[in-house]
Amino acid sequence: MKRKCVVGWLFRLPFCCVITALLFFPFLSPEIALGYQKSFFWRVLSKSATVYVLGSLHALKKEMYPLPEKIEDAFSKSDVLVVEANINEMPLDGIMGMLAGAMYTGNEGLEDHLSKEAYELAKGKLKGVGMPIELFQKSKPWFLALVITALEMQKLGIDPEYGVDNYFLKKAAGTKRIVELESIAYQMNLLSALSEGDQESFLVYTLKDLDSFSKEMDSLIKAWGTGDAEALESIVSKGMQDDPRMRSIYEKLIYERNTTMASRIEGYLQTGSHYFVVVGAGHLAGKKGIIEILKEKGYSVEQW
Repeated sequence: MKRKCVVGWLFRLPFCCVITALLFFPFLSPEIALGYQKSFFWRVLSKSATVYVLGSLHALKKEMYPLPEKIEDAFSKSDVLVVEANINEMPLDGIMGMLAGAMYTGNEGLEDHLSKEAYELAKGKLKGVGMPIELFQKSKPWFLALVITALEMQKLGIDPEYGVDNYFLKKAAGTKRIVELESIAYQMNLLSALSEGDQESFLVYTLKDLDSFSKEMDSLIKAWGTGDAEALESIVSKGMQDDPRMRSIYEKLIYERNTTMASRIEGYLQTGSHYFVVVGAGHLAGKKGIIEILKEKGYSVEQW
């Protein structure tokens, strides 16, 4: 397979979604996808509005489409498409500006901000894919973790061009209002604000867990394909179970964002419109997930 520019590939995905790529971006086979009874798809009702919430896989394969009819019909009925970040509205100068926040300046470099163990681990992993670590001396640890994850995803033929977000953004272009729950700039700033300790923990966990990337796909595919939120939550929380140092990263990059996104969805429920919300599947699962938050607020929530 011809390898695409990794940086360009990354900018086709919401950044915080790349972070949890091991959890949220499996390759889904057509046989499984077309055969499930329930989906990672919910209808949320208020007295005046309907919000459909679809758990997204941000990168897929072409043969996954079309999606199940119930999802396509709900989208057709909706007035507004809501995504985490509109990846099609990012100008080149904006991309370059944000990319600068992922790099060290002056004489500082990656080796100055990692322990020897973490640096050697990164060096070995990059060597294994034919990329010398010297190419990333100016990259901050969190950005290097994204690059390595992107490389692994490319190996599996997973492409953000066929991600659920991108699919509906194309369908909505010129026909529906498009709203962002966040933005790429917001997500990038969130990553840049991680402490050095959190950045190293995330990089090390990413490097070690990628060794079992393909083996974990089966259970994750089954959980998403059958709409099994409990099973997916177990997979999503794996990082904290394996390494307690990951807890603060989960709080900042998943749980705190869940609360904010649920609040914005609640705002849509106060209108008189139909909204179709596409958000990373991992944000919907578990007691701290968006779905449970909306249930606790008293809204009628039904999984389809």
